[in-house]
Parts: sequence; structure tokens; C-alpha cells
Amino acid sequence: MNSATVRNLLVRGMLAGLAAGVLALIVAYLLGEPSVDKAISFEDAHSHEHEMEVVSRSLQSTAGLATGVLVYGVAFGGIAALAFCFALGRVGRFGPRATALLLSGCALLAVYVVPFLKYPANPPSVGEPDTIGKRTTLYFLMMVLSVLLAVGATILGKRLAPSLGTWWATVAAVVAFAVVIGLAYEFLPVVNEVPADFPAALLWRFRLSALAIQTALWGGFGLAFGELAERVLNPAPARAASERAVPAAH
Repeated sequence: MNSATVRNLLVRGMLAGLAAGVLALIVAYLLGEPSVDKAISFEDAHSHEHEMEVVSRSLQSTAGLATGVLVYGVAFGGIAALAFCFALGRVGRFGPRATALLLSGCALLAVYVVPFLKYPANPPSVGEPDTIGKRTTLYFLMMVLSVLLAVGATILGKRLAPSLGTWWATVAAVVAFAVVIGLAYEFLPVVNEVPADFPAALLWRFRLSALAIQTALWGGFGLAFGELAERVLNPAPARAASERAVPAAH
């Protein structure tokens, strides 16, 4: 893959990330923001200290949310496009669309779902302010460990494939990944700072909405980038189809 192709895929990855960010923004606004508002109301009702807002809640839930999600979408889209350039043809005999979807699904699991199961997202009023640094460090440690183990499992599967076959090599790699992640779950510290009177249903809805946002982001990227990458890497079928659609001139 030459530099011009990589550059084209990088640009298209950022565009696909932007499109996926728009989809995630819609999900965040419709599903996530109502739970955040209720959590803030709970916090205000149980707090005796009233701090002046530096940024209004309405601005946070509109322009602030849009800026954060869209910038994140463009950034991760570019990184994922570079990862796609490396993965294409190295993880199996998959075309651009299938590779993009496979990469997005694996990234969703490694970057978000695995850390989420150990340290799930919490709404406002959940968590002690004094431990935010520790909680952030543990979460990113879990995320880095998950990504490195996913890469290691992929390499292990490739090494075992010639002797075990693709199916059993994949099973062995997945089992190895699950075992090591299970050990990490067991030995890393547990964080449980949910107030005793915090509504369980609200906490559940917030965490589900956080998972839905990430699923929309990565799933939307996989579909959009897969289509764009297919047109860059395999332009002939698309061009032939368009030519067949145009009636021949007499």
C-alpha cells in the first residue's frame, strides 16, 4: 500500500469518524443527557454547597457535547484508518468492508467494553472527588492492558494457525485473552463509590446509554469507513456497476 493510498484512507477515516460522531452525538443527546440531568438534580438535592457554574448546563449539553464527540470521532477515525492500513490482509482473507467492521468490533471490545466491565461509566454525583485521579489511572491502565492483550492474542492466533488451523487457533487466542483479562479483573482494585441512596435504575440507564453511544460510534465508523475504503481499494467494480446503470448511447 503506497503513501498516496494511505493518505487517502486517512482522510476518509477522519470523514467516517466525523459521520460516526454525528450518529453518536444523536444517541448521546437522546439517551445520555436525560440521565445526566437527573443525576445532577440528585446531586443538587443532596448537596449543601452550591457552586457557581463556569459553563452553563445548556451549553454543556449542546455545543460542549457536540464539540467533544465530533473532535473525538475525527481523531479516533484517523487512528483507526492507520490501523486498518496495517491490518488489511494480515488478519485473514477479508475485503475492505469486512476488515473495517472486524477492526471496529475488536476496537469496541478492547478499547471500551473490556475496561467498562471492570470500571463502568458513572453519572455525576457518583464517585468521590478525592479519588478521581486514582479512578482515571485505573481505567486507562485497564484500557491499555486490554488493547495490548488484544494485539498479543491476534499475534498468538496467527502463530498457532499453521499447526492448529484457523478455527482452533482463534479459539485458543480468545481463551488466552479471556483468561488474562479475568486475572486482571481479579487483581486490580475494585472501585465502588455509588451512594447508598442513588437510584439503581438511573445508574443502569446511564451506563447503558454510555455503552450505546460507543456502539453507535464504532459501528457507524465501521460501516462508513468500510464503504469508503472499498471505493478506494477496489474502484473497478463500483465503476463497472455505474457504467452498466447508464444506458448505452446509440
